[in-house]
Amino acid sequence: MEQKHRRYGFMFIFSVIISLGLVSFISCIVAETKKPKRKDLKVDGKLCYLPGNEAYGFGIAALICLSVAQIIGNMLICRNLCCSREKRNSYKCKKPIAVTTLLVFSWISFGVAVILIGAATSMSRRQKYGRGWLDRECYLVKDGVFFGSGVLALVTIGSNLGSAIISTSKTQVEQGRRVHAQIG
Repeated sequence: MEQKHRRYGFMFIFSVIISLGLVSFISCIVAETKKPKRKDLKVDGKLCYLPGNEAYGFGIAALICLSVAQIIGNMLICRNLCCSREKRNSYKCKKPIAVTTLLVFSWISFGVAVILIGAATSMSRRQKYGRGWLDRECYLVKDGVFFGSGVLALVTIGSNLGSAIISTSKTQVEQGRRVHAQIG
């Protein structure tokens, strides 16, 4: 019975992570379509002005959803990698190479995605006359930056979930061995 509850809990957390990842991806795609265009840029001599738009809000939503999904996924992986309470006191926890590799890849893609989404979102904010985005100059987000960030968000979630699945399957195999050892 306890195994059934764990499985349902795992599936619930798994579906939450997938949902947050998809919301992050969709927010990036919508931000790509809503980002400021060259025609929105107003130039007055050396001064420029770019009105804020909806891409800013979608970028923030993408960042929040991706960050929450990454945190939840890492908590799930860490919980699965740690041994039972009895073993935790006497043995070191096992760290499979595949789980660690996917986890590192997840963090690298997460870092790049956050930097890209953060910069593009910041550029989508209102840029006032004489202030601009950087060095008193207005900047526009290049085509494909939000889309590429969305793909990186999916890669992050995929590698995070892959790591969680591998760590869970190893835990269940070890539990199965313990049951057979106790019976025999």
